[in-house]
Amino acid sequence: MTISKYERLVVRRPLRPAGSPDIKGLTPPMVYLSKEQVPEAEVSIELRWVHGVPEPASEVAEQISDRDRILLFMGTDGAKPQVLGGTVGLRLGGQPILFNTTTSVFVPKGVPCDSVEWKDFQRPHLLMSMVLGDRDSYESPDRGSGNPDGVDYESFVIRSPMREAGPDRVDGRQNPTMTYMSGNQVVGVKHYIEVGWIWDVPSRRIPKMRHDNYEEIVLHVGTDPDAPEDLCGSMQFGMGDDLLEFDTNYCVFIPRSLDHGPLIWNEMRKPMLEIAMMLGAGTWAEGWEGSFFDEE
Repeated sequence: MTISKYERLVVRRPLRPAGSPDIKGLTPPMVYLSKEQVPEAEVSIELRWVHGVPEPASEVAEQISDRDRILLFMGTDGAKPQVLGGTVGLRLGGQPILFNTTTSVFVPKGVPCDSVEWKDFQRPHLLMSMVLGDRDSYESPDRGSGNPDGVDYESFVIRSPMREAGPDRVDGRQNPTMTYMSGNQVVGVKHYIEVGWIWDVPSRRIPKMRHDNYEEIVLHVGTDPDAPEDLCGSMQFGMGDDLLEFDTNYCVFIPRSLDHGPLIWNEMRKPMLEIAMMLGAGTWAEGWEGSFFDEE
């Protein structure tokens, strides 16, 4: 069997770092992107399922990083995608933040994000952590630093997404998708993240495309908390002239100027999440400027 040369850009099985603290209610981290897995990638991504109120909560995200980070707390009910399934509190730059909806948090480098605590729990949901750089460059937070510059860190929290213009309606697939990070929502952010649901085999595939100015990351993640690596379906993802096959969760790193697509769903057993991130582009319009999209 011939192995595609593009497999080097794909993570099919996550790394499970040794020595992760045992937290009741929270699965060990599953690393779906890092330089160890894809040397070209300057971003690391890990996923964890929340099965109950994590204990001890103080072990979660109690860090200062010298890289920007993004935390994305995602509900897993496709009928109510903005309902998280729990209430979460944390301190960002010493400021208390509280939410119970699908929420993203931009954590600028050098700003402590700690005291993450689930106040209540209704149903399993996902926590995704992105480090925009080396995932190992952390230190313990200085709890006494306070907020000497008077920054309102609420402006770094997105509790309700933007619904930006998308293509014509496609049965089985959310349209428009939900924008959970952009420079339009958080001033100065240069990474665009959208999240969409696929709940049935889409009536039309996503055609081939290419972005000449920016790198892209795409994840497809199943929503079965009892089978955390199961894609909940099967699909094909085009890379160059090759069609790669998937039936487990996966992450694809797409260098600039590489044709990718079509995306073809063959089977759906349960809903899945699609997460796309354009690196360096602060907005949808910036990311797509000069891009190629096959209208078919």
